Amino acid sequence: MTASYYRLPSYLKQYCVEQDYDAYTPRDQAAWRFIMRQNRSFFRSHAVAAYEAGLQKTGIPIDRIPRISEMDEKLSKFGWGAIAVNGFIPPAAFLEFQALGILAIACDMRTVDHIDYTPAPDIVHEAAGHAPILNDPAYAAYLKRYARMAQQAIFSREDINVYEAIRYLSDIKENPDTEAAEIERAEARYQAAFAATTHVSEATKVGRMAWWTVEYGLVGSIKAPLIYGAGLLSSVGESQNCLSPNVKKIPLSVDCVEQGFDITKPQPQLFVANEMEDLVRVLEDLEKTMSFHIGGKFGLDRAMQSKMVNTVALDSGLEIAGLLVEQDLAPDESPRFLKFSGPVQLAFKGRQLLGQGRARHCEGFSSPLGRFAKASEKKPHLLSDEDLRRIGLARGRNCRLEFTSGFVVEGVLGGWHREEGVLVYLSFRRPSVRRGDKLYFDPAWGDFDLAVGEQVVSVRGGPANRDDYGDYDVGHASTKPGRASPFSDEELDLFSIYQELRTLRGKTSEPGKRMECIQRLEQISQILTRSHRTEWLAALEVLELGKCGISATPKEAPWMLDMEEQLRDAAKVATPALSKVMDMGLKLSATL
Repeated sequence: MTASYYRLPSYLKQYCVEQDYDAYTPRDQAAWRFIMRQNRSFFRSHAVAAYEAGLQKTGIPIDRIPRISEMDEKLSKFGWGAIAVNGFIPPAAFLEFQALGILAIACDMRTVDHIDYTPAPDIVHEAAGHAPILNDPAYAAYLKRYARMAQQAIFSREDINVYEAIRYLSDIKENPDTEAAEIERAEARYQAAFAATTHVSEATKVGRMAWWTVEYGLVGSIKAPLIYGAGLLSSVGESQNCLSPNVKKIPLSVDCVEQGFDITKPQPQLFVANEMEDLVRVLEDLEKTMSFHIGGKFGLDRAMQSKMVNTVALDSGLEIAGLLVEQDLAPDESPRFLKFSGPVQLAFKGRQLLGQGRARHCEGFSSPLGRFAKASEKKPHLLSDEDLRRIGLARGRNCRLEFTSGFVVEGVLGGWHREEGVLVYLSFRRPSVRRGDKLYFDPAWGDFDLAVGEQVVSVRGGPANRDDYGDYDVGHASTKPGRASPFSDEELDLFSIYQELRTLRGKTSEPGKRMECIQRLEQISQILTRSHRTEWLAALEVLELGKCGISATPKEAPWMLDMEEQLRDAAKVATPALSKVMDMGLKLSATL
């Protein structure tokens, strides 16, 4: 594991894996090199200035797949780190890593068939797309702040259903073992999950913000913007298309969160920030619209709608984390009663209170809120010990506590608890909680903790303290990326060819090796023509080595014409996107 692993909270470590570097085949290494050569050539002119310098500073080589341990060491020099994860991890977990300044990198390498774009997270997208721009201080600051904000967004049950469908579809599309019928079923599942969404959650809007900035962001002038989004930086083909007049360019504002997107199609519009510093300003505008900032009825309604674990923070500082299932509000919209299903956690400033975790509140938690009738002149959390005694509350005695809302709590007062001098809850033994004729808590149910607070100042997604809260539903990984079937003899033969080409590349500058290289390249070209005619990437590597690795003349190497013909034949039967990639490769083959 990388050094960053050892500073992770325990609940994030479950997503981490070791990077099995030996599992990358020579063909994988060739695919990485092809992509990065294309990227370096194109993005020199079309990406932000931080990109090219960021490749070296973040430990991303051109000629081989990066080692995540090396990236972690390089990133640590400017306040970040890297960790290997297993594919498409839940969004909440991804944001946790990001908020801690750790880049979560999916280890898998896209296949040659998906060399320009893969639906599954892979090391090209995560490492070569995200990492280099961390070299820009304004962008790095935005990414951390975005993650901290996004952690507080309220997810919905529908969001989780869509995530699980996307993960499943992404994984099986990239896996060569998958049959076409299974992909069709997965696409139908994704479309059904997407169609079943009934509202746009905060998490969806926050996700759109990331999509239009971190993934597909442009910066600079509307007429000639530069690329900084990782989704574009990991696909030259899509980047070329996005800069064309066919894609509408819109000045970036908070309104971008109202624009949805389809991950399976090129984007018809993109958003352009005037400068990197604009990203934080737009983020601040988004924060002002969210439940953690607004609180009150606005936040409670969204927590109810989400059907997920959220944290409700009261003006006393008490935080109640659980699934909100009932709320009773006064005419002025202040809360009179809240009910959560279990497990529930009580916390203060993100720290679980002693003895107030899921073991005590495994089945749920409910409490009346508001001012006490006999001390209505003061906010309840500001009452002193003397104030409590004055209204008849004493430890170890049977007490009656009336609220201005009409709620009445009767039982033996076990005591009260303060944090930083502020009253946050009272404990009763076997009490009753009533309002009028309605019973809210029966003495037979056991002990009762009464939350102290008058207003809901914030509502945010997830538990108050994730480490102490324990497991909760953030989405399940039913699949994992990568193939499980063994390589065929034909594939193993191809891998040996790619490895030999890699070895030959290192020999081209050795004195006296030129003619030996020419002869061996001719032999490899004959093998490719005879047995692997559609293996365009190997043909391209042979052509590249012949043209500029050893500067062979047409007379010395007539087989170069065969390789060009083989590439053109392969392009005719390839998809339009892959055909375009091959053409770009041919144009770049004259340079090393």
